[in-house]
Amino acid sequence: MHTILLSFQSIGVVYGRLSTAPLYVFGSIPQNDFKSDESAYEYFSFIFWTLTVLSLVKYTFIVLKADNDGEGGTFALYSLLCKHAKVGLLPNDKTSDDVTNNETGSPSRTKAESRARRAIAKHKSSHYLMLFLALFGSCLIICDAVLTPAISVLSAASGLRRSLTDIKYSSSRKTEDSVLKDLRKYVPVPTSCAILVCLFTLQQYGSHRIGSIFAPVVILWLLFITGVSIYNIFHYDPHIVFAISPKYMYKFFQSISWRSWRSLGSITLCVAGSEAMFADIGHFSTKSIKMTFVCLIYPILILSYAGQAAFISHALSIKDSSFAIEDYNHFYRSVPDHIHYVFTILSLLASAIGSQATITACFSIVNQCLALGCFPRVKVVHTSDKIHGQVYIPDLNWMIMILSLGITIGFHDIVRIGNASGMAIISGMLVTTCLTSLVIALYWEKSLLLSACFLVFFGSIEAVYLSSNLLNFHKGAWYIAVLLALSLTTMVAWHYGTLKKYQFDIENKVSMEWLTDPTSGLRVSRVPGIGFVYTNVVTGIPAFFSHFIANVPAFHQVLIFVSFKSLPKPFVSPTKRYLIGRVGNRDNKIYRCIVRYGYHDHIRDSDDFEEQIIRSIGEFISLEEHDAESLISTEGKMIIVGKQLPEGDALIPLHDTGATSSPRASTQTNINTTEDTNPKRKRKKVRFMLPTNSPKMCPSVREELNELVDARESGTAYFLGQSHIAVRNGSNFIKRFLIMVYVFFDKNCREPHVALNIPHAALVEVGMVYTI
Repeated sequence: MHTILLSFQSIGVVYGRLSTAPLYVFGSIPQNDFKSDESAYEYFSFIFWTLTVLSLVKYTFIVLKADNDGEGGTFALYSLLCKHAKVGLLPNDKTSDDVTNNETGSPSRTKAESRARRAIAKHKSSHYLMLFLALFGSCLIICDAVLTPAISVLSAASGLRRSLTDIKYSSSRKTEDSVLKDLRKYVPVPTSCAILVCLFTLQQYGSHRIGSIFAPVVILWLLFITGVSIYNIFHYDPHIVFAISPKYMYKFFQSISWRSWRSLGSITLCVAGSEAMFADIGHFSTKSIKMTFVCLIYPILILSYAGQAAFISHALSIKDSSFAIEDYNHFYRSVPDHIHYVFTILSLLASAIGSQATITACFSIVNQCLALGCFPRVKVVHTSDKIHGQVYIPDLNWMIMILSLGITIGFHDIVRIGNASGMAIISGMLVTTCLTSLVIALYWEKSLLLSACFLVFFGSIEAVYLSSNLLNFHKGAWYIAVLLALSLTTMVAWHYGTLKKYQFDIENKVSMEWLTDPTSGLRVSRVPGIGFVYTNVVTGIPAFFSHFIANVPAFHQVLIFVSFKSLPKPFVSPTKRYLIGRVGNRDNKIYRCIVRYGYHDHIRDSDDFEEQIIRSIGEFISLEEHDAESLISTEGKMIIVGKQLPEGDALIPLHDTGATSSPRASTQTNINTTEDTNPKRKRKKVRFMLPTNSPKMCPSVREELNELVDARESGTAYFLGQSHIAVRNGSNFIKRFLIMVYVFFDKNCREPHVALNIPHAALVEVGMVYTI
């Protein structure tokens, strides 16, 4: 039942784009390219086989299986390669990787090292190529999300324009030239802009609500075009069904020319939405998306294009003079006259909905890039509690709206926007083909021959369409290069700056002996309370904290180094989220906590985050006495905490135990966290206590837990490094430019997630100059 509900909602979100493509596929082909009624047969044959081979076979039956824990898109494919082939170039840490890879049942442990993996691991250049492909594919989806609303809404608005001019023509009996003058004079830009603003305003309500609202409209649209298409096939040309034969594609290639080759770029639009179908599986499920496409969308689309082809072949066979009218809308003309107005209304609604697939796909892709350090920090809103893949990014939403409105106003031409959209679609498909072939060899561990066959077969088809789109570069497709340059520069610069900052931290960190060794001459004083030090490094002391200690030789009674580690997966179970280790001997009271999270987890936004860390450290202290190796190991030994202890929790928040009295009142401690500067909301108070009956707990463990509770009572301070990046003298222009772009976005984007919900009164920011 849940799958059926998701299938219903996916119709309104995922398949609006594919369902409205018939509005502009034939219409974007130049009229002069229809030389005879055979041309309609040839183009329909291309459409049938393109939909069948690329959308049905490639995406539905192969690519959809390559999801990353329920997430899709080019970056999900790259994440699979990072996890299972170790090709990641993102900031990483060996210590936590070792713990992750030695977990029971980990795929990295159970799979043998294949020859392909060894070959890829040796060539660092291949790692850069894979990351570039992932970023390039992600940028193409962003570009498609900008172009799709413009072309979809303009196509439907042209039907409204045609209806109005038909009324003028029939009322005043104007000549055809006069009608053409009216068509050029009436431009549906204001209508299109109004629809676009309404569409992007609705995004804040989430995919599940939008899908429930949009799905009935798309279903009505599908039923309508099915009825019209069946009517056209039987009324105009029943023999169009024979055009599925590949012989018509062969005839097309026999009389090929540069002009006709260029028209193949318009055929690419028939598979518009296939890439978004893969990227949107995080909003729904693989099963629901596959079932809906195979059983409903695919057969209706074939019927729709067949109906249009039948009408076009009939018009060409009788030499209908109206067919040569500029800005001709084939779909509109193929609809019977008495239901034109129904078609106009439904097409306007469906075209607005048709943009939804690429918009939600854009949100999913950017959210994945954001968590893996490849996109500037923006606010991500999770719109569903049940399906965590449903996200909304407000800043990105308004940016796409502005760009889409700019294209609509600037181009107001379906053919030009179609050329740019076709370039984005087929380029994204080619990137997916390359990454999927690597997944087949490196993750699925199939033979290299099978991987090569997949790449050559689908890649050659997409290369043909890409070449035809390149011929239209000067006719609108150039705009995709502009959008790509902006988005790719942003993502590459952010990744470069993030990576260089991490490398600077690694190269300039100080060993723990410098801090804990009494012979070092620091003479550091210990003050009451707990100090949380947020850092990117997981061993040693970060550069900014050593800079602080060198100038202010004092730190807290309990010191906790907290690091966040982004994993290339959507979610991390709470039982495997925290890695806790001890720094130095037990008397130092210095701990290290690695918080692992997926790109759909939002752990730092909760008010009880520090409480969870303290409870995890209490659990670590209790577990440590049973782990003899950890008592004598050097720094780097980490223990996964989060599972239920046999003797119960080591530290119990009082709000979990109720208001019951305890005979061990002396161990109950009132902990008042520092109040937030926002007077409308106060941070909640937490009272910790030790379990009353725990005979298995040794005295040394109980004493250390008491010290932890007492330190929390004394207060909490939070240390953050504030970076100021400077480019090293003599650096080349590209490096300077990338750092300049990174600094611009770093100053103007959202604060780091570690800084969220930290009270300003307890925040200590330490400035450091990073020379890169």
